[in-house]
Parts: sequence; structure tokens; C-alpha cells
Amino acid sequence: MRIINLLLGLFLFSSMYAAEWQWSVKLKDYISPETNASPEAYLWIPPNCNNIKAVMFGQHNMCEETIFEHPVFRQTMTELGIAIVWLTPGIDQQWDVKKGSQKYFDTMMSDLAELSGYSELNTVPVVPLGHSAMATFPWNFAAWNPERTLAVISYHGDAPRTNLTGYGGDNLEWGRTRNIDGIPGLMIEGEYEWWEARVNPALAFRMMYPQSTISFLCDAGHGHFDVSDAVVDYMCLFLKKAVQYRLSGSEHGMKSIDITEGWLADRWYSDGKQRASASQYINYGGDPHDAFWYFDEETAMETEKYYARSSGKKYQYIGLKRNGKLLPFYKDSHSQYHLNFEPLTDGLNFHISATFTDSLRQHMTTDHSPKEKIQIDRINGPVKKVNDSTFTVQFYRMGLDNPKRTGDIWLLAHHLGDEKYKSSVQQLNIKVPYPNTEGRIQQINFPELQDINSRQKTVKLDATADSKLPVSYYVKVGPVELVGNELIIGNIPPKAKYPLAVTVVAWQYGSTAGEKVQTAKAVERTFYINND
Repeated sequence: MRIINLLLGLFLFSSMYAAEWQWSVKLKDYISPETNASPEAYLWIPPNCNNIKAVMFGQHNMCEETIFEHPVFRQTMTELGIAIVWLTPGIDQQWDVKKGSQKYFDTMMSDLAELSGYSELNTVPVVPLGHSAMATFPWNFAAWNPERTLAVISYHGDAPRTNLTGYGGDNLEWGRTRNIDGIPGLMIEGEYEWWEARVNPALAFRMMYPQSTISFLCDAGHGHFDVSDAVVDYMCLFLKKAVQYRLSGSEHGMKSIDITEGWLADRWYSDGKQRASASQYINYGGDPHDAFWYFDEETAMETEKYYARSSGKKYQYIGLKRNGKLLPFYKDSHSQYHLNFEPLTDGLNFHISATFTDSLRQHMTTDHSPKEKIQIDRINGPVKKVNDSTFTVQFYRMGLDNPKRTGDIWLLAHHLGDEKYKSSVQQLNIKVPYPNTEGRIQQINFPELQDINSRQKTVKLDATADSKLPVSYYVKVGPVELVGNELIIGNIPPKAKYPLAVTVVAWQYGSTAGEKVQTAKAVERTFYINND
């Protein structure tokens, strides 16, 4: 199974944007300060799903999208009957119900239920997931929705009721009686972002709320930005256990977790301190104030194995190169590498490569694992990997009207390490100027697309630009995959409400090399799949 998962992970990296989102709705009565427009909520339902058991919900920060589109994560959600909703841009890092966050959420779910035909979206349990600046909201969502929250995942994020929120502002006050007792929660913090001040509030929360069922994972060998196959596997196990222990055999809502029926495992220590052995809650021999709760022996032991894979190994460091030269490293900046966009003559492709360096990223070194090559892959943003050192700008469903994110590319250089060296990661950020406003104007001609029936399996796209430059596409929404200039119709969930809308956007960035050409105004086309 692990080999299959790794192959699927490689497939993800080689074919970003293969993940479909079959439906979307605009958030009503809310205008995002990022875009001055209504956020868009995207819904994915497993293609074989007759009845949804639960729904994952995340707001757009960074890694939520990467997790939700990971093929192993999607496969697990298919097995569990869990749908996914991704909201971009996000609306509330705190989840302050006084500002209307709950009202917006309830309306969004109602609209998605009506549009998709899956009416149970109005009532099924929710798993809120958030990364970094969005990592506090999942805990607060659960505190205000305890009867509807299946589990919580705070990814490379925060403790519940932390005084150190990822977004840097004040946390919400829950009041005297509000709690998340019996709701399994998972906080994940990367080894290379480790900060004791982040884990301590999680331990304090367990003492303050002794019936809380809070699990913790140090993402050993990883940092703040990456989503490894290993951490996806771990989150999938956590979600399988949440379904097993809370939904299986339950006729009346969800079962509350009894903390005494689980296991305890010692916290992770950055200095390699000897850790107490994991055991059943009632038999735990270590200090329970320094331990976290886990569903059962399997999850506790998987946590121990996760730590063992990295323990005692040497660090190795990754630097970045362009045109054969090491690039400057900014240790105290968020991205650490922030690069200018330097495209090739086609205006879209660009080169970047990685190498092992000393800890200051100033000199190349031979002190590293000889196994495998460093890989560079997408974290998020408008980019697609072409080969080991070539990438291309590829705009996608997030849209072209977000000044903060439209041209914001985040990549990750990573190496798994070996029996001697730790896993190593290094993020980088590239800003693509959008739109390109220099040169002659161009226009796109994209003929209207005709409606089809559900038996038709392909739709050809034939947009052209009067500049003669090649036109690219992205699928905004619909049960389809884009392959070149052709849409491949995928499997449609059995309860789907017809007709289903498919929206495709044609775009042409222009050229900054040779004769300069401005970015064309993108053209959006929608057609419908009918069940006849």
C-alpha cells in the first residue's frame, strides 16, 4: 500500500490540476478584501458516493488546497464517503460568529446542497482543516459547532485557545462553558518550524480541559510549507479513526470520545530527549501533562514510527540555483528565497534547480545523502512542473483577479534523506507580474461551447488569439479533466443534480521577449451536461 501511495504522490506532482471540483457557488452577501468580489466555494464529492457521511472544510491559505487535491487524500475520502469544500479567498481566520462567519457557512452549505443534489450537506458532520494563518479557525469552528464537528485538523498550525495564533491577532474567548470535549483534534507542527511556544498551549489546554481528546504530531523532517506523502498518510489514518470511533454503529448522531479508552504518547522533543513509552491511557507511565491523546494503539505507534524515521540523523540543507549560480538566501524572511520571474523566450517557462549546501546556503557541499535527486514541486499558485528544473506558469481556478495570489507561485525543494541523513525541505516564492501591460494588445476568440449529454466523453476546445500566440485553458469547475485542448468527462456522482455546469477559461499571458505582447483579457465559457 505504501508503494502505491508513493506512486500516486508522484502522479500528483507530475499532473497538477488533474483534481476536479464538480460544483461551485459564490458566497452570498460577503465581499472579500482580497478581490473586492464574493469568494467562491468549491465542492468535490467522491464519484462513487451515494450518501455523504461527512465533509472536509478549508479556507484558502496555502496547504489546504495541496492536501485536498493530493491523490491519496482523495482516495481515502472516497473510501470514507467524505466530501470536500474549499473556499477561496477565506473569510475568517478567527471564526467569529459575531461577524457572521457561521451564517455565511450555513448558507454556503445550503447552496451547495441544492446545486449538487446532495441535500445531506446541510446536516452531515464537518471536519474543519486550516494551515498556518488559517490554523486557529478549525478549533473555534468546533467550539461553536460541537454537535456537528466530527474532528479537527490544525495543519502546521495552532493549539486550541492558543495565545500565539498563526495570523498574529487575538484569539477568540470561548467563555466558561464552551469546550470541545470528546471531539478528536489533531495539531501538526513541522520539525523545521519548531517553536516550544506553539506546543505549550496545546499541553496547557489538555490540563485545562482534561476530557479533551487532542492528538499531536511533530512532522519530523519537514517544515511549515510542505505536504509530504507521509503526513498525508497520517492525516488519512486520523480521519479513518474518527469515522470508525465516532460514526460506526451510531444511529443517533456522533459518539463522544471517552479519553480513558484511548492511548497516551509522550510529546516530541527537539533536543532528542528520552521519551516515555506510549501505552493505554489508564496504564501510562510517563508524565500525562507532557503527553498527548491518541485513538488507539495503532495511531500511537504510527506516531512513534513517524518520529523514529527522523531520530538521530544528520541534517542536510538545500540551496537553489539559477543559471548555474547559487541564489541569495534570506534566513529571516517567510519564503527565504524570493525570486524575480525570469521566463524563457516563450514568456511562460522558467528554470530553477536545487543543490545541497552548507547550513548558511552559501556553498555547495558533498555532506548529504547520495540517494535520489532533490525534487522541486508545487506548493500552490499558478505553476505546473514540466521536468526536474523547468516549470511553466499555469493559471487555474483560483482566478485572475486576486492581486495577492494570481501571480503568487510557491515551490518546494525536497529530499527524503536516507538511513544517515534527515529529510530536507526548502520553500521558495516567485511573483509573476499580472497582467503584462507592455507591448501590443491581443484578443482571444473562444467560440461558445455547446451543451452535451452525459454519454459524451470529450469536448474539444479551439480558442485562438489574434497575436498568433498559443492559448491556454483552465477548468474552473465541473466533473472534467483538461488534457491539452480537450476536456475529458469524468465519472459523475450518482445523486448529482442535472444539468451540471462546466466552466472553462481561455487565457494568453503575452510576451516579454522579442516583440512584446500584452496579456489578453481572459474569456470564460460555460456549457452544461444533461442527463439524457
